[in-house]
Amino acid sequence: MLITATLYTYYHLCIRKMWLHAHGITMEHQSDLVSIGKHLHEAVYPRRRDRYREFQLEGAKIDHYDPQAGIIHEIKKSNRNEHAHIAQVKYYLWLLKEKGQKAERGILEYPLERRTCEVFLEDKDSSAIERHIEDMQDILGRACPERKEKRSHCRNCSYEDFCWVEEESKEAI
Repeated sequence: MLITATLYTYYHLCIRKMWLHAHGITMEHQSDLVSIGKHLHEAVYPRRRDRYREFQLEGAKIDHYDPQAGIIHEIKKSNRNEHAHIAQVKYYLWLLKEKGQKAERGILEYPLERRTCEVFLEDKDSSAIERHIEDMQDILGRACPERKEKRSHCRNCSYEDFCWVEEESKEAI
């Protein structure tokens, strides 16, 4: 199975969400938070599109890429899941290097917070990404998703109703 940047990010957020998404159960189209993020991506930095371009690799779409400098710009709504954002940018840098493209650093941008975070790919990150991909292939090859596990970010997840509607209806009785 092709490991996409979305799956890689979900791996760092919730393995169940990763498995569901990979097996065609997608809920993002119903999420207001996802819609806000897409709007933010289109609305902020309007002149940037003249200088950089959206760059697509197999399984990855980078918000803005400067091929001469080898810099990725990734726009996010908030830093709430910054560890997963950093993992995503490192995955982009790794993919670019694997494809022979220049990949010096990434910049995570949080325009609503007026904050940025620089991301670099270190040697240890490359071996970790390769291990993660092997683990992901194993998980995605299973017949069933991981058991659900209540976490703090579940309440903002587009899969919340899918995972937890049964428990909510039992509590209402």
